[in-house]
Amino acid sequence: MTDTRVHPETGKILRRAVRPQVVRYGSFARIVNVAGWYPDDDGDAIHTGGDLAESDQAFQELRAAYGEHVRRIRKDKLNLTQEEAGHLIGGGRRAFQKYESGATPPSDAAIGLIELLDRHPEDLEFLRSLRDEPQVA
Repeated sequence: MTDTRVHPETGKILRRAVRPQVVRYGSFARIVNVAGWYPDDDGDAIHTGGDLAESDQAFQELRAAYGEHVRRIRKDKLNLTQEEAGHLIGGGRRAFQKYESGATPPSDAAIGLIELLDRHPEDLEFLRSLRDEPQVA
C-alpha cells in the first residue's frame, strides 16, 4: 500500500490517517475515529465502506436511542399521544411515529421544542396556549 494518493477531484495529496468525526442524530452525538485518506487541511477525504463501518454503527445506535428518547419524553414525561405531540410540536401524528421508530429525525425546530420540554415540562401548558388560541395580529 502506498503512503499517499492524489485526490481525483482536488488534486491534493492524501495520507492514510484516522481522524475524529462527529456522528449526529437528533440532539444526540458521538465522536468516532474514522480511518481514511485525508489531505493536510480540512478538505475532502476519501473513505472506503470499511472505513465508515464504525460511524455507520454509531449512527444506527444513535438513531435507535434518540427514537426511544423522543418516545420517553412524549409519553412518560409529557403524557401526550403521538397525535397531541404532533399538533403541539409540529409535524403531525405520523411525524412522531417516524421520530420514535428512528425512520426520520425531527427537524431542528422540533428537536429544540422536544429538548426544551424535556428540561421544562411545565412549559407544555404555555405551548398549548399558543397552539390552541387564535393568534391576533
